[in-house]
Amino acid sequence: MAAPPSTTRKFFGRMSLPERNFVADALRAETVGGVLLLIAAIAALIWANTLPDSYETVSHYHFGPAALGLDLSVEHWAADGLLAVFFFVAGIELKRELVAGDLRDPKAAVLPVVAAVCGMAVPAVVYVLTNVFGGGSLEGWAVPTATDIAFALAVLAVIGTSLPSALRAFLLTLAVVDDLFAILIIAVFFTDSINFAALVGAVVGLGVFWLLLRKGVRGWYVYVPLALVIWGLMYNSGIHATIAGVAMGLMLRCHPHEGEEHSPGEHIEHLVRPVSAGLAVPLFALFSAGVSISGGAIGDVFTRPETLGVVLGLVVGKAVGIFGGTWLTARFTRASLSDELEWADVAAVATLAGIGFTVSLLIGELAFAGNTSLTDETKAAVLIGSFIAAVLATALLKIRNAKYRALCEDEERDEDLDGIPDIYEQDNPAYHLRMAAIYERKAAEHRRLAEVAGGASEGNHGPA
Repeated sequence: MAAPPSTTRKFFGRMSLPERNFVADALRAETVGGVLLLIAAIAALIWANTLPDSYETVSHYHFGPAALGLDLSVEHWAADGLLAVFFFVAGIELKRELVAGDLRDPKAAVLPVVAAVCGMAVPAVVYVLTNVFGGGSLEGWAVPTATDIAFALAVLAVIGTSLPSALRAFLLTLAVVDDLFAILIIAVFFTDSINFAALVGAVVGLGVFWLLLRKGVRGWYVYVPLALVIWGLMYNSGIHATIAGVAMGLMLRCHPHEGEEHSPGEHIEHLVRPVSAGLAVPLFALFSAGVSISGGAIGDVFTRPETLGVVLGLVVGKAVGIFGGTWLTARFTRASLSDELEWADVAAVATLAGIGFTVSLLIGELAFAGNTSLTDETKAAVLIGSFIAAVLATALLKIRNAKYRALCEDEERDEDLDGIPDIYEQDNPAYHLRMAAIYERKAAEHRRLAEVAGGASEGNHGPA
């Protein structure tokens, strides 16, 4: 009697073609944004270390309507205003994952959720232990918990490494879940006092936003002013204003109705993502990453328990947490890795996820608000920890780069030139008929060349 087919689930197996295409488009946009983010961070460091007075003057310049409680510094506008756009896109991404991506299927969602939770919990534990034994402040426990997907992809672009689509999708979904928990951390742990009148106003505004969406009302001139009002009320409520962006993103419909090529959420994300990746996040980096870098400052990062906890959390905590969460999920669900990958690949991606930048910088500012010196040192720790994680991930990824390149070539190969990778057409009879015709034409051409070569060879043996 034949043995029943194996039902063991595979992690990082081949994705469906629509999901693969979506992930490819999303990561392409994130990569461009990540390169801009990297440029902005470098520019901030150069500006802050060559013209520190100029950098401080611009960063701390205040503007805005004071009567509405919005007379903020440039740095503050970047953190609370521009990042609301980033979190709006994050909300749309999360909604899409919940209704159309990996998170809609509980079995598929287990891996990225567990990996993300462990990838946030272990860095927090590493930070706490470092500061308990070192006598430091525990207020920065959340700083090393975030992963910056754009910066991680920028590193991949710079070092010229292509990950297989399954690992790229895992990294993207991991970052989406990571953003969700970061949002919850900001909302729960960094709200000191609440202005209930402003909060009620923000909630009412969100209700109007939701109702307009359900009624099918269209027009940016309706939603943009309403979004600004909701943001302003949320800011004055005492809850971090970026929460307004997340809430509005989650309200958008992300599954297409009959006759729609794209859902409203996908359409709006396509319009807003360039603003987020190309303007909002780089400007935030420009006015947040500018810290003094010197031999003494770098040395202080590794001697002060708060900053050392951040570095160890990003470099060690993230890698151990994500790898450990993935391994435990495989162990207790009796799943296994795809035959094409090894645990070393998971370790490399887990190390790459130790690049925490945008949200880590934001949480650092919130955690040590009022302590300018420690805030700047924490920012330096985030930059140094992210740099170390990037270097380690580069080394690990380069070891397997030849394998990744071969896998990516297999995923992209389209010999019949129909626009669909061949790997997705193995069960399509029409594909095999097209390939047979292609091979027959090639065989006929080779026979013709052989006859020509044979004729020329016979001619060469004739009399002189």
